[in-house]
Amino acid sequence: MSSDGSTFLHSVNRMFDHAVALMDIPPGLAKQIKLANSIYNVRFHVRIRGEYQVFEGWRATHSEHRLPVKGGIRYALNVDQQEVEALAALMTYKCAVVNVPFGGSKGALRIDPKAYSRAELEAITRRFTLELDKKGYIGPALNVPAPDLGTGEREMGWIANTYRLLNPDDINAGACVTGKPVEAGGIAGRVEATGRGVQFGLREFFRHPEDMKLAGLDGTLDGKRIVVQGLGNVGYHAARFLQDEDGAQIVAIIERDGAVIDDDGLSVESVRDYLSETGGVKGYPDGRYEEDGTTVLEHECDILIPAALENQVTADNAGAIQARLIAEAANGPVTYEADQVLRDAGRVVIPDFYLNAGGVTVSYFEWLKNLAHVRFGRLQRRIMETRIESAISAIEELVGRKISEEHAKILSQEYDELNLVRSGLDDTMREAYQKIRELFHARADVPDLRTAAFIVSIDKLVHYYEEYAL
Repeated sequence: MSSDGSTFLHSVNRMFDHAVALMDIPPGLAKQIKLANSIYNVRFHVRIRGEYQVFEGWRATHSEHRLPVKGGIRYALNVDQQEVEALAALMTYKCAVVNVPFGGSKGALRIDPKAYSRAELEAITRRFTLELDKKGYIGPALNVPAPDLGTGEREMGWIANTYRLLNPDDINAGACVTGKPVEAGGIAGRVEATGRGVQFGLREFFRHPEDMKLAGLDGTLDGKRIVVQGLGNVGYHAARFLQDEDGAQIVAIIERDGAVIDDDGLSVESVRDYLSETGGVKGYPDGRYEEDGTTVLEHECDILIPAALENQVTADNAGAIQARLIAEAANGPVTYEADQVLRDAGRVVIPDFYLNAGGVTVSYFEWLKNLAHVRFGRLQRRIMETRIESAISAIEELVGRKISEEHAKILSQEYDELNLVRSGLDDTMREAYQKIRELFHARADVPDLRTAAFIVSIDKLVHYYEEYAL
């Protein structure tokens, strides 16, 4: 629960209700879309260090309007059923808004992964997979997990291997989970995907002067001052890409033990290395340390990127936020009440279920790759290289001189899996944002991008239920 009394699920449902009030939906259908279809709560034991330990987990299926349903598995001590329900609902809206043909799901295990050895975590993860499989909450055609807080490629590899052992006659068993290591059937670019999607979403926002003006911004991302909360997988990749490729200045990084600040710009890579070595940012030599990291959310900047946990910006601190643009890289970092405060103060929020959709988008690509049993680019790579080489030769013959090295490099860009994945993700983020902003600017009664995104998403769900649902 947040400091202003809002639960994560409360905020998600209030935001949903706010959008539905502006739509014409058949009676009863909004309730069907809003509520989770099913929730599996499981308790199981694993023998660890000579004793039996009991673990509690959940898998929520929010909407089965499209199958399979999709959503990560979170390992955290403070997780509960309401959090899982909220995350599953956001997955439904997220998939719909970026046109990924999945329903929404989410899973969690109440555990501190740092308290267990690698072998112990493997045993726990494999047993959790067994429990999910027994009840039909995992499978390439039904329910496809992915990494989330506290899990990563390693855990997804264990899950995939366990499912394959349990279902040896399923030729598509590898597609039962995404976010796997590349050598175990994963896809290039999945680890960076959510952070890369944040970058692509911000780039698209900055392509529209009308939208930038609402946030009191202009120009490009180059030189923009950014505060990042959370240097985990999402925050790290988003911050690094924005710094290295777009010229943004990362002026503050907030972590669990406080924050480090440098108004001239921090080195994301350097802070990440220090964090990996020490477990925190306290003592980082090239910045000013602030023990109360949450206050640094209010630090003067152009863009605030909350990339940690839900309920970080509440009614209590929203009025002090100085950032003109809040880019929600985490799920639910802004409560419903705080969202209203920010809107009244003229702040612009790019909503979470659009901006952090890079992970599920690339997971979709991985799922397709696993079903096709061939990596992207394998069949056409060499023929495309030959065509590009022929095109360069034809251009040089036509103009009577060699083209520049820079242009040759652009034209000769590798037609490999990583570049194809990035291209597909960029196109997805661009197209989805354009649909959101078009609705926002077309309707005077739609107050912000979040409400517009909800309407775009819910409208697709309504259409599917009306036309195809049993």
